[in-house]
Amino acid sequence: MVETVVKNWQGEQVGQQSFELRVAKEETAAHVVHRALVRQMTNARQGTASTKTRAEVRGGGRKPWRQKGTGRARAGSIRSPLWRGGGVIFGPKPREFDLKMNRKERRLALRTAFASRAEDLIVVEEFSNELQRPKTKELVAALARWGAAPDQKSLLILAEIPETVQLSARNIENVKLIAADQLNVYDLLHADKIVVTASALEKIQEVYSG
Repeated sequence: MVETVVKNWQGEQVGQQSFELRVAKEETAAHVVHRALVRQMTNARQGTASTKTRAEVRGGGRKPWRQKGTGRARAGSIRSPLWRGGGVIFGPKPREFDLKMNRKERRLALRTAFASRAEDLIVVEEFSNELQRPKTKELVAALARWGAAPDQKSLLILAEIPETVQLSARNIENVKLIAADQLNVYDLLHADKIVVTASALEKIQEVYSG
């Protein structure tokens, strides 16, 4: 079980909250999280890179010059890979980048990654009522009060994302906003600070506890 301090909009400590997630064993935790991270990054690849072989490049149907007697090297096509404008040897072709990982293992990796960031976790009260209208400057100031400096990469996790918060956060360079039920390993590991509301923390335990 992990105990965390809860802060209000002004950055003052107003209470404590605990959470508990079933994580991987210490000797296998790094391996499980690494597999999940590699899977996510690999599956994000489009796989649309394509080059043409010498058979697919246009032209080169006739022999550029006769085989013997010219003093030049033998050549059968102007689309040889050795020639400028020729085909590509062993170049990329469209393919599927798809790594499989079963659901229980993915969830275990997610819980392990989240629990491993406990030292960088900042729990705050629900603050959507504080932003009556979209105001980026106010949200930046609040993050600084909570302990997430503007030059640090911050992951902001909410149970539900109100429009005012979304519009306030979308133009902040180092802040990524995400819903509690849409966590992923890359964002959890990439952020310097993780700011999560108390309700979002409860939802994380509810959604990912199984």
